[in-house]
Amino acid sequence: MGRDSGRRSARLKDLVIAGVAAGVLSACLALPVLLPTGLGVKAANHAFETLPGSLATPALPQRSVILAADGSRLATFYYENRVEVPLAQVAPIMRQAIIAIEDSRFYRHGALDAKSILRALFANLSAGTVVEGGSTLSQQYVKNALAETATTTAARQEALEPTAVRKLRELRLAIGLEKHLTKDQILERYLNIAYFGDGAYGVEAAARHYFGVHAVDLSLAQAATLAGIVRAPQTYDPNLHPVRGRTRRDTVLDRMAELKVITPEQAAEVKGRPLGLRITATPNGCVESSAPFFCDYVQREILANRAFGKTAQERRFLLQRGGLQIRTTLEPRMQKAAQHALNRYVPPDNKSGKAAAEVLIRPGTGEITAMALDRRMGDSTKRGTLWVNLAADSDHGSSLGMQAGSTFKVFTLAAALDKGMAFGHKLDAPKSFVPTGFRNCDGDRVGDSGVSLGNAGDGEGGKQFTLVTGTWHSVNTFFLELERKVGLCATYKMATRLGMRRATGQKLEQYPSFTLGFNTVSPLRLAAAYAAFAARGRYCRPIAITSVMGPTGFLPVPRAKCHQAIDEGVADAVSHILRGVLTKGTAKGNELGRPAAGKTGTVDNFSAAWFAGYTPDLASAVWVGDPRGGYRHPLRDVCLGEACYAQVYGADVPAPIWRETMEAALKGVPAHDFAGPPGEYFREGDGEKEEDDKAKDKAAGADQGGKDLPEPNSHLPWFFDPPFAWPWKGD
Repeated sequence: MGRDSGRRSARLKDLVIAGVAAGVLSACLALPVLLPTGLGVKAANHAFETLPGSLATPALPQRSVILAADGSRLATFYYENRVEVPLAQVAPIMRQAIIAIEDSRFYRHGALDAKSILRALFANLSAGTVVEGGSTLSQQYVKNALAETATTTAARQEALEPTAVRKLRELRLAIGLEKHLTKDQILERYLNIAYFGDGAYGVEAAARHYFGVHAVDLSLAQAATLAGIVRAPQTYDPNLHPVRGRTRRDTVLDRMAELKVITPEQAAEVKGRPLGLRITATPNGCVESSAPFFCDYVQREILANRAFGKTAQERRFLLQRGGLQIRTTLEPRMQKAAQHALNRYVPPDNKSGKAAAEVLIRPGTGEITAMALDRRMGDSTKRGTLWVNLAADSDHGSSLGMQAGSTFKVFTLAAALDKGMAFGHKLDAPKSFVPTGFRNCDGDRVGDSGVSLGNAGDGEGGKQFTLVTGTWHSVNTFFLELERKVGLCATYKMATRLGMRRATGQKLEQYPSFTLGFNTVSPLRLAAAYAAFAARGRYCRPIAITSVMGPTGFLPVPRAKCHQAIDEGVADAVSHILRGVLTKGTAKGNELGRPAAGKTGTVDNFSAAWFAGYTPDLASAVWVGDPRGGYRHPLRDVCLGEACYAQVYGADVPAPIWRETMEAALKGVPAHDFAGPPGEYFREGDGEKEEDDKAKDKAAGADQGGKDLPEPNSHLPWFFDPPFAWPWKGD
């Protein structure tokens, strides 16, 4: 008789046996349970007939993976560690082993096996309790499927409890299952849903976990070990209970020999071997990732974006159960370059408690190619570890942001160039500056407090600077005067056009010290803004995800939404001036050996230091400071890496980190030059000399714009010194 006709006969037999089983066998099977409750044959029969006969087979929870741009794995997320595979990708010996020990007549009976039930019946009657189940693989699959679809703990417990009602329901559903699926389809689903202990769900995850191989490559010894676990995973887990696990493996081998699946000699030979486990743990989450803070950024992007689910619960469910393949923008080579430079200059375990963060963005694309902190991801109360992602905004890492210092002067510079101001245009830079005449974009007067703002270096005031030299030497009073001339609102609008917001997501605050960088921002946003200059004014929203493949196809992902934020000529002019910062200004000595531009930043009282810079191919922003609060823990009298500093300027630590990162990240990338600025900007000369030649370049090599004194009337006065991060633990 062929397999199909045999299966039809088996199904007819099921229908006959089912009536008996429901009324007699099922009742007798659980006799010690049924009799005290008064549930008899008639009641059991009625209960069986009223149960649903079809099973909504669940989509199994599968682990999601985050991949770098080159396809390498960054992290895995899962509710259950499972990788679903078709039956063809399971070794035949594994299929034979599971059938031999769990249901040796699987291909010869229907949804239930009368012989197994009778055997279990006598065993249970003799013991006075339920000691043997007699369930077929079909029934076991139904039990597991009901547990997987349970939405509450109580429902899951009900699906697994050894009760008469559960047995009847399983039997009824198993009969319906066999009407719609082939035996191979049922076996495939069973092997993918079964729990193999030690956190491994399904045969593929189990093969990888216990032996470091794929299910298709399992040997006889390995298959017998895995097949032996499913009856009682907590008891036979070979990792936790190696003696019991080996004994159970040998039992499976004996049963396979008894059924002539293997020879007695094969069984004896394998029984003489140790288990040969090669436990391979599958990390769950970002902590053990090679790029933990970038990974966390991606995770938060998934959990916060409605494209991946209407509610937070739906999005978390998708990430942990949906089997997503999330391909990202991260370039491992660039990530390693950033991590190495950060760790070298600001070691994770430095005694001063200082930290550093860096973000790399590819201009014109918004792609985040690296995101690194000098800290490991972990308990923030321990040295060298941090939960909070200081590189990103609060919605992607809980950071409140950090004052940007003189890196913000570039927005005033761009606003001046946008208004047509020439390179050689001169302005007085007084020794001190009392803000008057400033208005915000609502037309309100701001900053008329009478408080004087000054320069960081002696001798930098009391003379004229050009647009070029004022930027090279980062003179505070020059930029305050320039901001007043072009307008606070124009400077604010330039920054916002280039994507700048506070790290909390709120709009930038508008006060005279705006150009000195009192607003608290993230390295990510600053890197994206500078990347726009590198891309000739084309701003792209930072993105970390390029594609998300789910079980049913690709899902929509956030886009960079690139647009021309400022004129190409304005961006080219900014780059022309900022190139001199690296060759003749505050960051001199940090050249790359290829066209590059950038700006140092040192925050008031040396509470933090920055460098933001770029080439036509890559942009980066580096922050160095103290997560506990920079005003209470300034960058003074500190030893970091191989050097000690009386105070840290932007050129001292952030700029070298930037230089070393960029050199390694761009290795092998052809050098490209910036486009030249429009000729109109040279109408007053090249601007490379001040009117007062006696004082020129006096402070070159130090970030003279370092002391950023926030306006007292702002919402962030100088004495306000919060930690840079929320206190709670991240995901």
